[in-house]
Amino acid sequence: MPIRTGHGVHQFGAIRVDLRRAEVTRDDKPLYLSAREFQLLRYLMERAGNTVPRVELLRSVWGYDSGTLTRTVDMHVASLRDKLEENPRHRVLIVTAPGVGYKFTGSRGL
Repeated sequence: MPIRTGHGVHQFGAIRVDLRRAEVTRDDKPLYLSAREFQLLRYLMERAGNTVPRVELLRSVWGYDSGTLTRTVDMHVASLRDKLEENPRHRVLIVTAPGVGYKFTGSRGL
């Protein structure tokens, strides 16, 4: 799980997320996330350890109704993984729950 360092700042490994400033860094270097990627990361972090269904992400992050079928969530998660994961092929921060959705673990090696 991410470590809360205070005032909306979370640290997990080399990644630091400042929720108030909407800034993400790795090793003190900025990671450039789109506004939607940041919203998605925040939503998953707020539910760390819990599997979040794709339909919930579509409804809560994108504002789509639950009947919408799209690969939007998957594409944004893939982009986040490319930016956050040390090795995007070895997913440890954001893991897939096949057929359901995604879970933010916020830790390395789980």
